[in-house]
Amino acid sequence: MSDPSLSDGYFLVDRASPGCADPFRTLVATVLSQNTNDRNGYRAFSALERSVGVTPESISRAPLEALENAIRPAGMYRGRARKLRALASAVVERYGGDLSRALSGDLERARAALMELPGVGPKTADVVLLFCASMPTFPVDTHISRISRRLGLARAGAGYEEMRSALQSIFDPRDYAVAHRALIQLGRVYCRARGPRCAECPIRDLCPRVGVASSISSEKQNRRPGQPQAS
Repeated sequence: MSDPSLSDGYFLVDRASPGCADPFRTLVATVLSQNTNDRNGYRAFSALERSVGVTPESISRAPLEALENAIRPAGMYRGRARKLRALASAVVERYGGDLSRALSGDLERARAALMELPGVGPKTADVVLLFCASMPTFPVDTHISRISRRLGLARAGAGYEEMRSALQSIFDPRDYAVAHRALIQLGRVYCRARGPRCAECPIRDLCPRVGVASSISSEKQNRRPGQPQAS
């Protein structure tokens, strides 16, 4: 497995094709990327692939200790190991190890089937549906949620489904995958949770900065002479 672009939120999604080759691998990668950075998620995935294998059968049969040791770089490895084994076992029992069978039918049916699997929530399901089945759904991660609120696209207290619906009404379904990746990159580089780089943001003229506590001008005034800008 070659080193993917670590700037991409989902490091197993093939940019050159309309869908990923194996939805189960993408499902595992998404679980490992939760609450950690891409580099650690990739390290955990690579170690899991080397030592156990990334198939429903291999993970469901693996001892918990082997799974824990493999995915340790992702953090919270004990809980993740149990989640992965339960997930893999469910895919084997319900779909004979072929997760693509869950993606047949319409969007809502496939989404419900994925969310019935242990540990799979709406965002994880939407990632698999968008990138592996080219279904018109918009995954919302923490970056996208933050940007949507600051742009005024969604209210401050909006939940996942409300925010997903708002974004789907704004973008053309054909652009969901591109918009999803672009917003994640915008959140990582410019619209950060702490110290947003508003003055450098490529969409600064469109953004009302809802909820942004301080402006860039006040940051510059408070910065000591010679102190570099936070990056």
